[in-house]
Amino acid sequence: MRKNNIQNIEDLQREILVLRAAYQMQGDMIKEDTRLYLKQFTFGALIRKYATPSAFVKMDDKLNISSKLMSMVLPVLMNSTLFRGSGFLTKAFVGLATSKVGKTLDAEHLSAIFNTVKGWFVKTKKKEKAVAAIDYGIPPDSETY
Repeated sequence: MRKNNIQNIEDLQREILVLRAAYQMQGDMIKEDTRLYLKQFTFGALIRKYATPSAFVKMDDKLNISSKLMSMVLPVLMNSTLFRGSGFLTKAFVGLATSKVGKTLDAEHLSAIFNTVKGWFVKTKKKEKAVAAIDYGIPPDSETY
């Protein structure tokens, strides 16, 4: 605690003003700290923190979200596109086979497949070969070079 040497009414009024200013400043600091603390729990902050590709891969390693999703989506996708006019037995067999394949797929396999397919469509720039220096028969350490 602070010792106050208050001798007269002016000292008392000055001390009251100092204490009010300190009170107001501490109140503003508490409001600002509370606002910053609550800001980290907003929807946007949570999305930025947890919806990154590395966080998805870590979460996917634990929960196998992508493999569960692919085991459900892949049979429906195959039966509704490639095997549209097929019979019941063919659709059942395709459903079983693709659900098994879907369970083995995880985030790393899906990203590798995506990069492979993307590589088919994206043209890569060929590296230009460095032009070799033309040799005129003059040694590089000669004075005429």
